[in-house]
Amino acid sequence: MAAFGSALIIGGGIAGMSAALSLNEAGVKVRLIDRDAQWGVSGAGITITGPTLRVMKRLGILDDVLKAGWTSDDIRACDAEGNVLAEIEGRTSGGDGIPGAGGIMRPTLHRLLAQRVRDEGIEVSLGLTVEALSDGSPKTVDFSDGRQATYDLVVAADGIFSDTRKALFPEVEGPKYVGQVCWRLMAPRHPGIDRRTYFLGGPMKIGMNPVSPDEMYMFLLEPVETVEWIPDDELSDRLARLMEGYGGIVADVRAGLTPDSNIVARPLETVVCPAPWYRDGVVLIGDAAHATTPQLASGAGMAMEDGVVLGECAATAATPKEALDAFMKRRFDRCAFVVDKSLTLGRLEKAGSSPIDQIRVVEEALAQLNQPY
Repeated sequence: MAAFGSALIIGGGIAGMSAALSLNEAGVKVRLIDRDAQWGVSGAGITITGPTLRVMKRLGILDDVLKAGWTSDDIRACDAEGNVLAEIEGRTSGGDGIPGAGGIMRPTLHRLLAQRVRDEGIEVSLGLTVEALSDGSPKTVDFSDGRQATYDLVVAADGIFSDTRKALFPEVEGPKYVGQVCWRLMAPRHPGIDRRTYFLGGPMKIGMNPVSPDEMYMFLLEPVETVEWIPDDELSDRLARLMEGYGGIVADVRAGLTPDSNIVARPLETVVCPAPWYRDGVVLIGDAAHATTPQLASGAGMAMEDGVVLGECAATAATPKEALDAFMKRRFDRCAFVVDKSLTLGRLEKAGSSPIDQIRVVEEALAQLNQPY
């Protein structure tokens, strides 16, 4: 018998849907709510690591991800002219045959997970928020539609700006800007981009990754001391200036920029909630607990692992506290490692450190993340 009879999950994103699937598998009666009545998601492509593909297999979506996205066996690091510096092995350990890296459109990944949730018959309530939580456990929840219900566990998967974290963990500082703006461009796949590819040693770090046979996305990490808002009609010119000084594929992509190019620029922020991430019958997961910058392409993977591990701990523990303690033992160090190494890479990027130093951090981090979670 699971440690929890019922659970409310706040937030229908990657972390929340993963937790819903895993807790449901453990025999917990799950209700998933999301404030968005359309249950949609915006965003460009996302990069996938081997460990992330591994947890996708555990959630039952890997085959669909392989069909809808793009995968390869390694990661390529190049200099600013596109000359290959290193091929980084990304495969997971255990001989499971899972590719080492990949990419997919974020809305596509959302759709695949949402379909799994629907197929499992999990209750989903949209356009709904939590107005109040009672003290103690189980938790009585007041909803925005005026109704009330009681749950043995509340899972806060409501993102980096989590209202639940603000309410229950007021001592935790909010998201902190790390001094970089991430530019993202969706574009037709360049024929030279057949895997996750970094361009290092230029004015700033650039990466490209296929997300389907015909599409790719590019990211560029710009060091910026103070964030400024850039009008949409200036984005393409600004990005073109940032891409100056690169040759090869980057120069080709730069030449294709137009005012209609699909470009988004966002400041990078991070937040880490000290252990434990649970209090009074509520547990934080995903970005609500440990939002990372994207240097290791592991934010989505860590969020999905959180959901899987929470369900596994609920299935095997004798009491709720035992389940949540076991969850923390399996998750805190791993997630903190991702945040720390991502920030380390960001510091190296801003300092203009050598490509070899950056490659070494990535190789060491992926070797660690390839260990069981």
